[in-house]
Amino acid sequence: MSWRFESIPHRRAIIDRRDLSDALIELGDDGDASIRRQRATQILKEALDKGRTEINRRLEANPGRGSEISASHAFLTDQILRLLFDFTTGRLYPLNNPTAAERLALAAVGGYGRGEMAPFSDVDIMFLTPWKQTPWGEQVIESILYTLWDLGLKVGHSSRSLDEMVRMAKSDLTIRTALLEARYVWGDQSLYDEATARFLKEVVAGNARGFVADKLAERDERHRRMGDSRYVVEPNLKEGKGGLRDLHTLFWIGKFAYQTQSVPDLVEQGLLTRAELRQFQKAENFLWAVRCHLHCVAKRPEERLTFDVQPEIARRMRYSDRPGMSGVERFMRHYFLIAKQVGDLTGLFLAHLDEKFAARSRRFGLPSIRRSPKKLNGFMLDRGKLAAPSDDFFSEDPVRLIELFHLADLHGLAIHPLTMRQAGRDIGLIDARVRRDPRANALFLDVLTSTRDAETVLRWMNEAGVFGRFIPDFGRVVAQMQYDMYHHYTVDEHSIRAIGLLGKIERGELDDDHPLSSAIMRKVVSRRALYVSVLLHDIAKGRGGDHSVLGADVARHLCPRLGLTPAETETVAWLVEYHLLMSSTAFRRDLADFKTILDFAEIVQSPERLRLLLVLTVVDIRAVGPAVWNGWKRQLLSDLYEAAEEVLRLGHKQTGRSVRIEVKQRNLAGELGWSAKAFQAYRKRFVDAYWIAETPDVLLRNAQLVADADAAGKSLNIATHVDPDRGATMVTVYAADHPGLFYRLAGAIGVAGGNIIDARIHTTRDGMALDNLLVQDPLGGPLDDPERLRRLVSAIEEAFTNRHRMAQRLSQRPLPRLRADAFTVEPNVLIDNRASNRYTVIEVNARDRPALLGSLTYALFQAKVTIHSAHIATYGERAVDVFYLTDLIGEKITSQQRLKTLEKSLLEVAGGKSLIPAKAA
Repeated sequence: MSWRFESIPHRRAIIDRRDLSDALIELGDDGDASIRRQRATQILKEALDKGRTEINRRLEANPGRGSEISASHAFLTDQILRLLFDFTTGRLYPLNNPTAAERLALAAVGGYGRGEMAPFSDVDIMFLTPWKQTPWGEQVIESILYTLWDLGLKVGHSSRSLDEMVRMAKSDLTIRTALLEARYVWGDQSLYDEATARFLKEVVAGNARGFVADKLAERDERHRRMGDSRYVVEPNLKEGKGGLRDLHTLFWIGKFAYQTQSVPDLVEQGLLTRAELRQFQKAENFLWAVRCHLHCVAKRPEERLTFDVQPEIARRMRYSDRPGMSGVERFMRHYFLIAKQVGDLTGLFLAHLDEKFAARSRRFGLPSIRRSPKKLNGFMLDRGKLAAPSDDFFSEDPVRLIELFHLADLHGLAIHPLTMRQAGRDIGLIDARVRRDPRANALFLDVLTSTRDAETVLRWMNEAGVFGRFIPDFGRVVAQMQYDMYHHYTVDEHSIRAIGLLGKIERGELDDDHPLSSAIMRKVVSRRALYVSVLLHDIAKGRGGDHSVLGADVARHLCPRLGLTPAETETVAWLVEYHLLMSSTAFRRDLADFKTILDFAEIVQSPERLRLLLVLTVVDIRAVGPAVWNGWKRQLLSDLYEAAEEVLRLGHKQTGRSVRIEVKQRNLAGELGWSAKAFQAYRKRFVDAYWIAETPDVLLRNAQLVADADAAGKSLNIATHVDPDRGATMVTVYAADHPGLFYRLAGAIGVAGGNIIDARIHTTRDGMALDNLLVQDPLGGPLDDPERLRRLVSAIEEAFTNRHRMAQRLSQRPLPRLRADAFTVEPNVLIDNRASNRYTVIEVNARDRPALLGSLTYALFQAKVTIHSAHIATYGERAVDVFYLTDLIGEKITSQQRLKTLEKSLLEVAGGKSLIPAKAA
């Protein structure tokens, strides 16, 4: 029996093996064996269901007792297996005179062997035989497995002789680890004991170093697969960094190296202190509680805490709302703090392990080296890692808590885990006096603006708790999740990653990804202000107001403390307050509209601010998570930067605009090779806005498409161009202009499985429409499969020839998006007649869903307005769609009654209502 079962109270209330054994005996020995097995299965099924019901009741009554609940499920499984084993070997296939080969032992392996199971965990078992399998053994094993499957259990099983067990354990790390946790369940005890002895002698003995190295390498690879951060907002609580598997790895290493049988035994071996054992058990208990609740909510063996289950688990675990933080945010913050604790424990455990092996001249680290205290200001090196020389070292001078990380960055040193623990223990020494200390602030600023690896050192500082203690405003966002589908990390992790990206751009490591930002960094004058603004841009999240404005106030108070000049302080405050300005302008506004550029430049005011804002915007977006940045966003930001830089350099004149148009037209004429007369006729068909809006490569493809259509007399011509640089596919449609054209286009592309991210809608002076639409697949990449592109073109052609069917297809109920449904996005419609001199600009905020754009464009079609451009942005579950509109005669919409009607219909669509009728002409 597992030592974990000792913690289970009133075990017979879960299952009473004696009563069940009597019930199985009462089945008698008469009749067909298969019928008796079916009757036994029914008895065991009722007992299993009753036991699970009792365990679930206990979980609901005491939602935080994870270790007890996980042990209870394993205990229940043990008893079912023992009853089944006895019934099968004693009643179905009894042996009066068994031979030496007809011995059988049943062992639990893996997590079940540890005595831990979640409600839907696999039952991992191993049947042990002394030698080659006998017919009797095959019958017994087959009957037991069929019964377990009939009970609805998912069984992971193996049947091995002693020799096979040893051979496979030597050759496979996974099997070796599973057998390391093997536990006797039932059957021939002496056979199991012999297997244990052979495993220890032939597999474990003398191989500790190799096993430890393999498990640590396996852990690192697992972390890499899971995102290599314990602060992802949808964590995998089993396999992710800071999850249960990290705790398991510590136990496996201790058990293999020192043959410990339980977690408390790690203390006896000096691998954990008593305090660390309590932390281990606290983290293990919490993670198991969450895992059990997750299985109950998902009703399957789910290990990922996705957004749609987080609120329900928070409710089940009784996390209530508090001012400034919802219950689910409090629950997830607790989760991240526990994950951090697991990381701390891992470092300390490995330090203890290093010490133990060092005593036996088998170190995992480097040989002990000591450097002159003068070079390290009193610190020392312990096997290559920076360490405090005494227990009272930080209390003698608390500024050393900052200096520790400064020296680690300066000399490229790792910090000894025991010194990290000491720093974490002593963070209370950082008080108002230390925060005001000029030396401490100078050391911190040096780390923050380091050209080496500020990201790593700041993360160490954060894990030790020093960061949040020295910068209390940062401490408020430590482990704070951003409860949306856009941000992948907690606020503190996001900020530290952004600083790391800034350092890589400055060092030239991301020149290919960010050529403009890399070039700009060489011109930046206010370097310190830029690094501090990256640190502080999200510092005020979770305070119940506009985090940009509140963050600017934090910057004005903090920057002078850090030693920044008044000018630098004002620059940081401005950058923090407007850190979303550039992305919102680039992604939600028409950059071909000169007023957009003028309004943006009027806020920015200086070329240096523009440079700083671009780099801040880039690292902010990149640090959100994988696959958020793409070539289209890079191009939009670059276009906005270049246009604003020209305005700031030349003033609010459109001189450069006309020059750009002339250059584009001259270059295009050279590329096409048309006659001067033919090109002049083509040029006059388009207004200036077209030449400004489109890039040279698009202008060339557009001209060829129009020429082909005119030559063939086609009223509809469609072209697609996969553009890896933009991370999208350009779909160009040349057709006779008519009302509702964009609605049909958007609907057709949606039906074909594409997402429009940007649309340039041009009308020629002779009544034709030329629309350039950037389209991505549902995963945010270009549509590049030839068959999908063919279906896309067919869908567009059908939309123009069979309007009735398109309306019907758009009116069909869209597929549910369960993860997005976990969030509430209040629909909002903003109408702005000042953002453009020519157009009415309407911005719609809504929860993203299939066919949203089609429904919105249909509402605009019904309102009898003309769409001139559309800009579609998604931020996780939130969609922000912006339309530049006029009435049917090309004028701004100024009637207040008409604007109110338009707002009402768009709000209805944003709220989930479809205005598309089942049958529409």
